[in-house]
Amino acid sequence: MFNIREVLETNRMIQENNLDVRTITMGISLRDCAHEDVKAATARIYEKITHRAEKLVRIGEELEAEYGVPIINKRISVTPISMVAESSKTEDYVPFAAALDKAAKAVGVNFIGGFSALVDKGYTDGDKKLIRAIPEALATTDIVCSSVSVGSTKSGINMDAVREMGQVIKAASLRTADRDAIGCAKLVVFCNAVPDNPFMAGAFHGVTEPELVINVGVSGPGVVKRALEDVKGADFGVVAETVKKTAFKITRVGQLVAQEAARRLNANFGIIDLSLAPTPAIGDSVAYILEEMGLECCGAPGTTAALALLNDAVKKGGLMASSYVGGLSGAFIPVSEDAGMIAAVEKGCLSLEKLEAMTCVCSVGLDMIAIPGDTTAETIAAIIADEAAIGMINNKTTAVRIIPVPGKKVGDNVEFGGLLGHCPIMKVNSFRADDFIARGGRIPAPVRSLTN
Repeated sequence: MFNIREVLETNRMIQENNLDVRTITMGISLRDCAHEDVKAATARIYEKITHRAEKLVRIGEELEAEYGVPIINKRISVTPISMVAESSKTEDYVPFAAALDKAAKAVGVNFIGGFSALVDKGYTDGDKKLIRAIPEALATTDIVCSSVSVGSTKSGINMDAVREMGQVIKAASLRTADRDAIGCAKLVVFCNAVPDNPFMAGAFHGVTEPELVINVGVSGPGVVKRALEDVKGADFGVVAETVKKTAFKITRVGQLVAQEAARRLNANFGIIDLSLAPTPAIGDSVAYILEEMGLECCGAPGTTAALALLNDAVKKGGLMASSYVGGLSGAFIPVSEDAGMIAAVEKGCLSLEKLEAMTCVCSVGLDMIAIPGDTTAETIAAIIADEAAIGMINNKTTAVRIIPVPGKKVGDNVEFGGLLGHCPIMKVNSFRADDFIARGGRIPAPVRSLTN
């Protein structure tokens, strides 16, 4: 139970430091919606989503009013559509994306994730069809998100899929060129994808998940920065302890909301994802936390070490607050969604190469990075391969959400709006990896995968 001091402290976190529940995400299994007729399958999908999630937004708003905690997004994740659609006798999976979009809009959620395929080790026919459909699906829907898992520590890296995803990202960019390649902002390429991630664009409802589940993502970079202001100049042991205690408090808020949401929606309580997810709002930035530790600017020497401390302390604090911590849980570093990251890029302090180093110790990977529109599909694929290798070798989730913006060059800016924010176009190494990507095949799993 919360005592009065904790309630007052939580109120201060909300009012002054941007503490919020970033998302309540309802995971819905669509495995029983498969049908050989595409019209019947999509009708089943629409009916099930609108039935299961009809109260999601209303319950979220009720909890927000009752507890006084902002709940920024209400979202849905579904079974990877490549699995559901595979029974249908069709070559075109875009109608499945349209059904998801229509259902999500009908219940009023912000996003729906799960137009996805898991091809860590190879493709099925359904996987191939879904991946081919991604550019058109993202161009013709508004709130559908897509993800493809191309590798894991257990399986290695499917380099054929990596090569194809470079091409898909370019195609999605061109297909939404009139909207600054917004299609790419709704597409994530994973290594070691997790089945209970509540955050978009990478959320999907894993095959080991229950029929209906509530996963909650909490966030509070501003709260952590404010706590560190009180220990200015203290050693790193004090810094770590301060972050741990703050993460504990943040997670307890999420636990309260998640359990009550699950009860009212008659769903399983899944996990709390205690990731520090920034926003473009001033003060709500992971980069500012790192700078509070003593860095002149995010990206300076010492940044990776500071981020490693932050990520570890967040996990330790959250684990003490909830028995069901999952998802990604750590610190996100999406460039366009973090005011401090944006400023660091504009100053020339933060490069793509430094961001890659930081992904070795943070929650996910290269996220919401805008690059010149003339970047080749092969170069994009090579960037994906590098990030997947970090995840595979280190047994962690890594991901790439990269946006080649047609007509834009280094120094230009692109505006995505809302939580997606804005971003300077970042420089990409001009040396080529075409022959490397052309090899195809599979990079074998590392020795550390042999843990049985």
